[in-house]
Amino acid sequence: MALPLYLALTMAEFQKCSHPPAHIAWMACHYSPYGLGLSNPPRSLPAEAMLILNDRTPAQGHDPDMILHQLQELEASIHYKYILLDFQRPDSPENAAVAKAVVSAAICPVGVSELYAGELACPVFLPPAPPHVPLKEHLAPWQGREIWIEAALGGEIVTVTEKDSVFSPLPPAEIPENNLEDPALHCHYRSKTFDDRIEFTLWRTRDDLTNLLREAEGLGVTLAVGLWQELN
Repeated sequence: MALPLYLALTMAEFQKCSHPPAHIAWMACHYSPYGLGLSNPPRSLPAEAMLILNDRTPAQGHDPDMILHQLQELEASIHYKYILLDFQRPDSPENAAVAKAVVSAAICPVGVSELYAGELACPVFLPPAPPHVPLKEHLAPWQGREIWIEAALGGEIVTVTEKDSVFSPLPPAEIPENNLEDPALHCHYRSKTFDDRIEFTLWRTRDDLTNLLREAEGLGVTLAVGLWQELN
């Protein structure tokens, strides 16, 4: 697969991983709960690595200039290839300020989650395409931008009644082993009919995900990021 798939590891996983993936991402870095900068920056990374900054700790009074300086110092000593600002808390002025500062400095290619990519001149990082949504439709709102995408398995349950449809996540333990395949959506599915509703269960296998990433490459997606624990 030509599309680079970066696998994200925690600090503990990184330390215990005897056979690191070809494209590795450090996902232990986050806002410090005790100061104005970052916690858990890596001490070293393999060549071509990615540094992920998440907002597991909320950005509250953190200094964008300090965070930018820390990232610049890390880049100078570690030489990572990409930064991903994986911000999942919406409507945070602090997150927006950090994203603007880091992207503007152009340390290296910087991807930013769709919540904060907005008008920034950077790749936009999209969540996984839900199994019921065609990939092209999932990418359409960001047409014309460089797109990075999250690669994940998992699934969903769609409950259809006369009034509406309700979507809910499928717990991993409930993913069926074998059923019908939809090559266009790159997923497997099954359906159950009840007196008052129909339930559709949709999920992706590893082969489904591989095929989805192949389509993503053909649609111009330049990079994918997934969890090492899930996809290794």
